[in-house]
Amino acid sequence: MDKTTVPPITVVKIGGHVIDDDTALGEFLKDFSQIAGLKILVHGGGKVATTMAKQLGLPQTMIEGRRVTDVETLKLITMVYGGLVNKKLVARLQALETPAIGVTGADADLIRAKKRATTPIDYGFVGDVEKVNLAVLSQWLSQGLIPVIAPLTHDGHGQILNTNADSIATAVAIELSKKFKVTLLYAFEKSGVLLDVNNESSVIPKLTHAAYQELRQAKKIFEGMIPKLDNAFLSIRSGVSEVIIGKTNKTGTRITHE
Repeated sequence: MDKTTVPPITVVKIGGHVIDDDTALGEFLKDFSQIAGLKILVHGGGKVATTMAKQLGLPQTMIEGRRVTDVETLKLITMVYGGLVNKKLVARLQALETPAIGVTGADADLIRAKKRATTPIDYGFVGDVEKVNLAVLSQWLSQGLIPVIAPLTHDGHGQILNTNADSIATAVAIELSKKFKVTLLYAFEKSGVLLDVNNESSVIPKLTHAAYQELRQAKKIFEGMIPKLDNAFLSIRSGVSEVIIGKTNKTGTRITHE
């Protein structure tokens, strides 16, 4: 497909400390509202969920940045992701005259997933995306609506599943790339992928898959960044035109084939 003739679209995933920090969130949403053209926002909320779980005395287990989701944790993250965080973002975007529509993967059969196998690790009610409903997304976009997607999917048999927000953003971007020229931005509080997590000036401007594997083996990649980078490389291999990890779609770490 000649992507010079198709509409551009920006898919932005937001998470990390930005959602927790009211000032940072306000700045991000203002920047997001000013992105020209079609756009979609996918959000996390893991830090909010972790804080709530601690307040409720609900133990949490994380493995390489992914949350093990038992029955009680699933109830919690459904309320936090699909309710508290999603509607907060939607309301604040409306205040910026941005016509957002807040949804989960279960709404309008938007995102179907399959419960992850219990081996080698049992993550509980965690889903891996199987299908994104391009027709529904295209319809909303054509109506001038901006989908704000919570990191919850469904299996088609009535079961809600916790699904990594980076994975959802990746799947959405890849599906949209069949019809649009897609830029995927994984936006968070850092300026990009850092060699030193405490040093903002250590941003890696460009990252190849080979370099990523070397850094990962040397334990120089922060554990929570691993799912993001795995998804970023999957996106660029699967037809997404541009993938950036950083604060904005103008700066940060650009993911490349070579």
